[in-house]
Amino acid sequence: MGKIKIIKGDITTLSCDAIVNAANSSLLGGGGVDGAIHHAAGPELLAECRTLHGCRTGEAKITKGYNLPARFVIHTVGPIYCEHNTAEAEALLTACYENSLKLARENGLKTIAFPLISAGVYGYPQREAIRVAVETMKRHTTEFEELTLVLFGEREFGYTKEDYPDFV
Repeated sequence: MGKIKIIKGDITTLSCDAIVNAANSSLLGGGGVDGAIHHAAGPELLAECRTLHGCRTGEAKITKGYNLPARFVIHTVGPIYCEHNTAEAEALLTACYENSLKLARENGLKTIAFPLISAGVYGYPQREAIRVAVETMKRHTTEFEELTLVLFGEREFGYTKEDYPDFV
């Protein structure tokens, strides 16, 4: 059985099979983790993303990692929280994690790192976004060696220390 880890750090520095990008629907780069991943991966990532013709909310697509330590990047588009009712937003966010893990499984990947999808400019409440991420990852631990949730800020990392101390 694999394990779940929650760390505070920079997802672009992790050496794993794949990191997940909280992308926008164009897949052509943006702010936050999306911009950081595109910057660290180099221009080849943008060139490959152009061939994917975007991505719908809740879905996922995979590219090479290029200059990143991770071999692959799985791009997923999270929901913009205020555009959905609570149940729809949670279903779409869960689909981001599920579809990313499905792509990882189909490509034989065993170590995957996720950012906190939709909890930045897309406005998903951080503590709820963490719960969706962890609960979805827990359902898949037998299929992967390691699933990591990478948090950037001290506040959200504090939530995980309170709510999920076994994984920190």
